[in-house]
Amino acid sequence: MTGGLLWPGEHRAGELFSDEAVVVAMVRVEEAWLGAVTGAGHDLSGLVGPADLPRLARDAEGGGNPVIPLVKLLRKRAGPAVAEALHTGLTSQDVLDTAIVLNLVAAIARIKADLSVQIGEVAYLAERHRATRMAGRTLTQHAIPITFGLKAAGWLHGLLDARDILDGAAELPIQIGGAAGSLAAPTVLAGSPERALALVAAAAADLGLPVRAPWHTTRAPLTRAADAFVTCTDAWGKIANDVLLGSRPELGELSEPAVEGRGGSSAMPQKQNPVLSVLIRRAALTAPQLAATLHLAAAEAVDERPDGSWHVEWPTLRTLARRTVVAASQTAELLAGLQVDAERMAATLAAARPGIDAERAKMGDDGPYLGATDQIIDGALERAQGKPC
Repeated sequence: MTGGLLWPGEHRAGELFSDEAVVVAMVRVEEAWLGAVTGAGHDLSGLVGPADLPRLARDAEGGGNPVIPLVKLLRKRAGPAVAEALHTGLTSQDVLDTAIVLNLVAAIARIKADLSVQIGEVAYLAERHRATRMAGRTLTQHAIPITFGLKAAGWLHGLLDARDILDGAAELPIQIGGAAGSLAAPTVLAGSPERALALVAAAAADLGLPVRAPWHTTRAPLTRAADAFVTCTDAWGKIANDVLLGSRPELGELSEPAVEGRGGSSAMPQKQNPVLSVLIRRAALTAPQLAATLHLAAAEAVDERPDGSWHVEWPTLRTLARRTVVAASQTAELLAGLQVDAERMAATLAAARPGIDAERAKMGDDGPYLGATDQIIDGALERAQGKPC
């Protein structure tokens, strides 16, 4: 997919949610419904291709969505027998919503794979550095001594929260409601409401999606996915911010993996910019606004089919999903190669004394003053392993 010039790293998302991927998904939906209605298998995949995309994009303006020109093209190329049954009982929103769901499912699978890598890497950091002393900071200032393992345990909980919320959003359902969400046409087509519901179930099974009542104007499936994406970018943004702070030359406690050609400056050859963290933070800064647009669209849905609020969802979801996939990949790479300088951490901590020990002195503590650090780290590691905390 093109258009990544002003969003460096977008190539990591590949063709996910591209125009071609959406068209392929729409054809899959039509194919699944056709199979349910006719009781026979039909392969529609060869009827449209990349060469048709410009025409479909242009003609989508005529009806306000790309399903209308797609159905016309499929009927023209499918032959009379298939053309008569094709799309019968469906509405445009059924096809496009379900196609978007299929693309979201693919995006979530990509993100979950990278989250798994991230969780493994951060769990390793938490265990390896459970005793690596460093200066804890609050409101940008030295607070009390902590360990880097404790910081990593905090990262780990953020990633696990993201994983859990993403799991809850992954069960995205099929959308089949007919013209106004009552399944009126499918009921006439099938002969009874029960048989109409059976058609929906058959199409859903073909697509590998769960079934639920029509949700033309009840958009929680999509806002739930958007919220899960934002929870991911929140967790990654926290990690990126900590790396950006720790990699400042005056600290030098953390550094990104060194890759030839990355992090340079067009004017200052001495620089080694923490580019991955910068780009991850960029995603975290923009994701909430995209999700807010989807919530606004959901709140503005009217009647039985939305006018405009439905339409704004498509590019917003695409952008949010692709950017989250990109940030997931970048964060996995960052964590896999993150360099931790324990000596610099120790030196910073030593330089912060005696001030950083003020609370310890006030409490009259002669020990290491690390509180329940080991237990907190153990809890994060156990949660990562699926054990109850």
